[in-house]
Amino acid sequence: MTWIAADRPALAGTVKPGDTAMQRLFHTLPSGVREAADATVDLASAPASSLKVVTPHASNTLPDGVCRALWVGTAGDVAVIAEDDTVAITLTAVPAGSVLPVRAKAVRVAGTTAGNIVALY
Repeated sequence: MTWIAADRPALAGTVKPGDTAMQRLFHTLPSGVREAADATVDLASAPASSLKVVTPHASNTLPDGVCRALWVGTAGDVAVIAEDDTVAITLTAVPAGSVLPVRAKAVRVAGTTAGNIVALY
């Protein structure tokens, strides 16, 4: 890591042995860019912080709004309306234990045969 510190003396105290390649790259960015990167967190790809059991319904949306993903506990089909869609698309033959990386706003009862569905927020 000394080559970074030698090339950029202001970074000498920030790059540490054991830093990952991404951490080393981050420390080489100009300070204004580092602050902007810190402020830009993509919550859609962050780990879930809340879980809610999903009950498929004919017309209701998910009670806590658009989720980050759906977990399917029992194999089957899932009729889901994605965040930017207006009609349900049925995802067929979803295996048990699958995480569907879709920002869903509703799961429809018509077309859903899978069970134990959980919304990840």
